[in-house]
Amino acid sequence: MDSGRLRIDLHLHSRFSPDSSTSLETLVARSRELGLDRIALTDHHTAAGALELKRREPELAIVGEEVKSSEGDIIGLFLTATVPSGGTPEEVCEQIRALGGLTYACHPFDRRRASFQPERLVELAPWLDIIETHNAWADPAANQTAAEYCRELNKVAATGSDAHGPRELGSSWMEIEPYADVTDFLGKLRGARHVITERSGRGPRG
Repeated sequence: MDSGRLRIDLHLHSRFSPDSSTSLETLVARSRELGLDRIALTDHHTAAGALELKRREPELAIVGEEVKSSEGDIIGLFLTATVPSGGTPEEVCEQIRALGGLTYACHPFDRRRASFQPERLVELAPWLDIIETHNAWADPAANQTAAEYCRELNKVAATGSDAHGPRELGSSWMEIEPYADVTDFLGKLRGARHVITERSGRGPRG
């Protein structure tokens, strides 16, 4: 890793998600083992685990949530509370921004999971800060299409491990310059170095 850069993972899950049994203690230990400086805990439908992790490990944790909209899934980063699922993508993004958070379209074209039609992602561009261009569970074609749309829409790209277990953490990460606040974070993320250690398409995930 470049000297002074932060190693981060912005998409992972814990036992607060219905499809993961990973404890917060295990996440912390595994993050330290891998040299991760920041992790965004993005459990399905709740920020409770992330808020608890932030209380325990304020330097490590970014509070996130993977929110199910009426179409695709949208992650909120730097949240202060849980965002209710079920709203339209626009409504979900509005609630995330009302909490001071960043909006992040995760696995936007993975047809095995809640996703978006390409024309809808274009329509949603004003609402989105980040588009996930590599998800470890998505097939390569879906990731490639996401990367193409991210470039065309001039959005900030993210790579996410989407880890649901401790062994999956570390399959990918990003390295960014230190940041001062949420706005600065987004700017630094645009210049991130993306590291992928495992191929995508591992299988269906939520």
